[in-house]
Amino acid sequence: MNEAIEIPITYKGELLLLKARVIKYGYIHRIEVDVDGNSIIFEPDEERNYRVILDTGDDKKSKGIDLELLKQIAKTIESLS
Repeated sequence: MNEAIEIPITYKGELLLLKARVIKYGYIHRIEVDVDGNSIIFEPDEERNYRVILDTGDDKKSKGIDLELLKQIAKTIESLS
């Protein structure tokens, strides 16, 4: 079952409510977050820290993404889990 959620992110002094959904794969899960119209996938690693999964073949998608925003999203997801 995929759950729709909103993730509150404080970034550069502004509160952002990012739409996301939890995608379950058996014993693991991924979180798909909508960042400026781009679907960004976060998944936990072995230490339960979240990492970003990007399609490196899609240069247009990966060039316009703010790395600091992605770090803040991962940090927020970690604090919520």
